[in-house]
Amino acid sequence: MTRNRLLGFAVLLLILLASCSGEGAVPRRFSLAAAGDALIHKKVYTAARKKDGSFDFRPMLRLVKSRISAHDLAFYNQETILGGTELGLSTYPRFNSPREVGDAFLDAGFNLVSLANNHTLDRGEKGVLRSLEYWKGKKQALSSGSFAAGKEAGELRTVKVNGITCAFFAYTTATNGLRAPKGSEQYAAVYTPGKAAADIKKARGKADVVIVSMHWGSEYVFNPTQEQTQIAVHLASLGVNLVIGHHPHVVQPVTMVGSTLVIYSLGNFLSGQDRLERQIGLLVSLDVVKTEMRGETRISFENVTATLLYNPRNSPFGRHAVIPFDMLKGTILKGFPAVHKKYAAYVKKSPLITMRAPASEPVRKKAPPARKRRAK
Repeated sequence: MTRNRLLGFAVLLLILLASCSGEGAVPRRFSLAAAGDALIHKKVYTAARKKDGSFDFRPMLRLVKSRISAHDLAFYNQETILGGTELGLSTYPRFNSPREVGDAFLDAGFNLVSLANNHTLDRGEKGVLRSLEYWKGKKQALSSGSFAAGKEAGELRTVKVNGITCAFFAYTTATNGLRAPKGSEQYAAVYTPGKAAADIKKARGKADVVIVSMHWGSEYVFNPTQEQTQIAVHLASLGVNLVIGHHPHVVQPVTMVGSTLVIYSLGNFLSGQDRLERQIGLLVSLDVVKTEMRGETRISFENVTATLLYNPRNSPFGRHAVIPFDMLKGTILKGFPAVHKKYAAYVKKSPLITMRAPASEPVRKKAPPARKRRAK
């Protein structure tokens, strides 16, 4: 055997060994951002009303737009239906919002939308269909959790990003006692263990990543309920990769359940609620990584970063503007570094996640001590 043939054989052997050991595999990845509830009270849409009667919510999102649009996928929960002015705008307890809300969120870069929550049925069948009419025309976004027909509800909702196929499901555990008309239960996807198992089974072999949006838990509670943790364990057992939670209107932990990343609650993103804990939300950004090794596919998460957000009624940035804590000033929220520390402690329950630091407050210089006058 000649020297050249020996060299070629050695190179081939090294390639085969690297392939068998998994070395040399090039992971695929995409970035994802997740924000919480768009809960559009009257005070919010009143602030967005223009002189001609139309609405513009884009200024409220201008400080976070670049952070959202930088990601391949960006999730939020559209808590209030977008039936528009023709249906008649309404606020708590039965919401209906201007369609310009959706326009602003799409403009900011959101393209993964949950429509399953406890307000989905607020305005009855007409409200659901008006809302779905809006989202059907928005091809740049994938919505889930509310469907006009049973056939649509049975179809797998997927999006392909950088060669990675993602399946997207959205469920709610409550509808505020409201029920869809008989035969139209698909108007609001109500979670049951059996339904989730049947849905996620459809994704096997067709999707690399399974993302589930969960509207769950108890309002204004910072720790997950027993029901939340049970559902998280069940979804993890089904092979769900990422669970994105909302409904408590306050932030809750981000942690791992086995190999499943669970965001228990993102809190409010844009709302008209007043108390401080309900004005603080969470923006989670991360990379989803797909690695193929020895014929098996592994999904992992990198660069998981959480940014606390503040959504006051008014500030120098404008009415109801969403403000990242790293852009805050003491004149907007007094003692905000201490506030950040308090709420970051609710979120960071895993070493996987990094909390973005708040802005630094200017250090006040101490006045020099007054000189004592000498006695004459």
